[in-house]
Amino acid sequence: MDGRDLVRSVKAVGSLGFAQGLRAVGAAWRRRRADAAGLPPRGAERARVPGPLREAEPGPGGGVIRFGRAELRIMVTVHGAVFWGWDGAGPEPSYALAGRCPEPDPRAVLEPDKDGGWRVVAERMTVAVSRHGAVEVQTPGGVMLRRDLPPRWWEPVGGGPARWLQRSRVPADARFFGLGGRASGPRLRDGVYRLWNTDPGFAFGPGDDPLYITMPVQMVVADAATHLVFHDTSWDGTVTLREGEEGAGSGHDRAGACELRMEGGPLRCWVMVGTPARVLLAWASLTGAAALPPAWALGHHHARWGFGSEQEVRRIVAGYQERGLPLDAVHLDIDHFDEHQVFTVDEERFPKLSGLAEELRRDGVRLVSIVDPAVKASAGNAVYDSGTAEDVFVRDASGRVVRGLGWPGDSVFPDFTHARVRAWWGRWYEERLALGFSGFWHDMNEPTSFTAFGESTLPRSARHSLEGRGGDHREAHNVYALGMARAGYEGLRELAPEQRPFVFSRSGWAGMQRYGGTWSGDVATGWPGLRASLSLVMGLGLCGVPYSGPDVGGFDGSPSPELFLRWFQMAAYLPLFRTHASLRAGRREPWEFGPEVLEHARVALVERRRLLPYFLTLAHLARRTGAPYVRPLWWGAPEDRVLRDCEDAFLLGDCLLVAPVLDPGTDRRAVQLPRGRWYDTATGRAYQGPGQVLVDAPLSRIPVLARAGAVIPVRGADGGLELEVWAPARGRTGGGLVVPDSGEGWQEPEIERYVSRWEGRRVVVRREGEDGVGAPPHPVRLRGVADGEGRV
Repeated sequence: MDGRDLVRSVKAVGSLGFAQGLRAVGAAWRRRRADAAGLPPRGAERARVPGPLREAEPGPGGGVIRFGRAELRIMVTVHGAVFWGWDGAGPEPSYALAGRCPEPDPRAVLEPDKDGGWRVVAERMTVAVSRHGAVEVQTPGGVMLRRDLPPRWWEPVGGGPARWLQRSRVPADARFFGLGGRASGPRLRDGVYRLWNTDPGFAFGPGDDPLYITMPVQMVVADAATHLVFHDTSWDGTVTLREGEEGAGSGHDRAGACELRMEGGPLRCWVMVGTPARVLLAWASLTGAAALPPAWALGHHHARWGFGSEQEVRRIVAGYQERGLPLDAVHLDIDHFDEHQVFTVDEERFPKLSGLAEELRRDGVRLVSIVDPAVKASAGNAVYDSGTAEDVFVRDASGRVVRGLGWPGDSVFPDFTHARVRAWWGRWYEERLALGFSGFWHDMNEPTSFTAFGESTLPRSARHSLEGRGGDHREAHNVYALGMARAGYEGLRELAPEQRPFVFSRSGWAGMQRYGGTWSGDVATGWPGLRASLSLVMGLGLCGVPYSGPDVGGFDGSPSPELFLRWFQMAAYLPLFRTHASLRAGRREPWEFGPEVLEHARVALVERRRLLPYFLTLAHLARRTGAPYVRPLWWGAPEDRVLRDCEDAFLLGDCLLVAPVLDPGTDRRAVQLPRGRWYDTATGRAYQGPGQVLVDAPLSRIPVLARAGAVIPVRGADGGLELEVWAPARGRTGGGLVVPDSGEGWQEPEIERYVSRWEGRRVVVRREGEDGVGAPPHPVRLRGVADGEGRV
């Protein structure tokens, strides 16, 4: 043990307590010994590049191009995405893809290029391959969007996975987004970003990286077009980004750069080109439609690590009811388990949990259970005994079950990369459903195994099924939580087929939207944490994960009344609206911050409930189109460079612009407007974009602006669906989409399309359908017009 390990060991004993701290020291040494025995030393390596071009063989949607020391396969699919893989790598097997790889596009053909290389010409892009293996993606007009230089491999002389490096160039005006959940975003500045799902072990802020969800998914936005690139390998790696610089007319532009270094896995990638909406539609077609949350999951959730008892849960719910505050769900953390053991209940503190769940449900409040993957390694624990009998736990290179350290103490971990294990785990949710739980949040599933030093996860040498292919934790780590989410989601589909499952997960990977959403994890209490939580939601949406949200108020500290309120007001417009805090943090109930905060929080809660039909519509559109609920301001105008650099406001769907207050002492803030007319929803005042305007932001509210012409489904005073219509600008039309939803089942309601326009001195709203144009079947309320005009 070196000096640094000794210091970390002492800190672990101090922070975790003597007994758990000593276990963490032991776990760190077990992990180190396991990797020393199970991972061969890397030793000497041979470097390799593709070499000179030899020949090309056309094939469906593209073909194979062979070089002196490598070969490249290219295929354009019917969805307009292009795949390429080196050294025989194909699209499958893949944890990201939903089902089988899409069919090749028969219109895309491989043909000789003028410089001695080859190219594939497709409808939305051209892919040109040089004589030495550079791959360039161009617009149909020939503008370069991305140029991958010839890759480089380092192969162990004695065999084993090859490391590889891929350097790329993008236009000087391009901006980078994505890479999963990044606290420093949503726009990713120059720097190194690691691709290894990580529990930081502390409350994080904007400067901390990596976090719980990393994905090799980039959205690159440039004047010519937007493209999404996905490198389909789950191994550890880094992405180094450098934004370009334009020469201000001098012609000396410096291209933007991306360098991807991976410790193993195939070198294969997918690229989609077009508008942001088009590339995310193609991404969703490839990786799967987003899970549709039940209606109650789009309401307000209250959680805490440390409710402690049924009485405390009842007290909190009664507090909401007595004050007339809407509440839709209560989440129970690990303290409701029996000694932190998953799929158990502490019967002393929660003696009648099923009765509590039934009581809450009668009042319209659902109960949500935490679920951790760590299983206490103790005979007599039903999950451990069952898992041992069915051989479901991760083993080491010598065949012994790997022991880690979780909240219940010494723990073992299911291998979620095996279909049989996923089915076994999914059946355990029957115990939760029988207790009355309606939803589930997966925690600690990076996976986290406490250690005093080194990585807080399973040994890299731990063996996994990987769907029968076999491999170790170096490849399985980043997809572990994805497999757990799949197990829970598919188990719930079997156990309660008439209900839409509600699952959200702290960790995950590309394609996780198929099974649910995520939350911020342990974001730090403070104004920087507030900014980081918005970055996470926006960045994840651009990676195809539309449902997410932060711990309102931050996880660890005691927010000031102002900070709590501003966080609460922002979260009321995010998909997952949840207050949550640590065992040792301050309270998060709105009434704990004084009467003024309580009244302003009430306004936010009531508005969230009023907007529930709009959130349900956005959920259905996310499922059908891949478009996130929360979108950057440049969503509809990616060519607008000013909007590309704006990170302190967002669009909620197409209709609303939300400008949260992210700094203390603010009662007025600048808002960058996209093109068109926008109405302040509180005052009705109209502003004209594009441009920057100053908008009032008193403590009672944050600025929310509606797009002129918008038709927004809202909850009316009688509880029914109503259309809120904001008057279009004179001479222009507006509109909106509405998806009426019953709330929980699997019906696929028809999308209702509405158009708004001026006819004389009246605003007319019509529904457009296959049968023509007709009157709306819902009440209409017009906003944004002067008295005496504009009646519908």
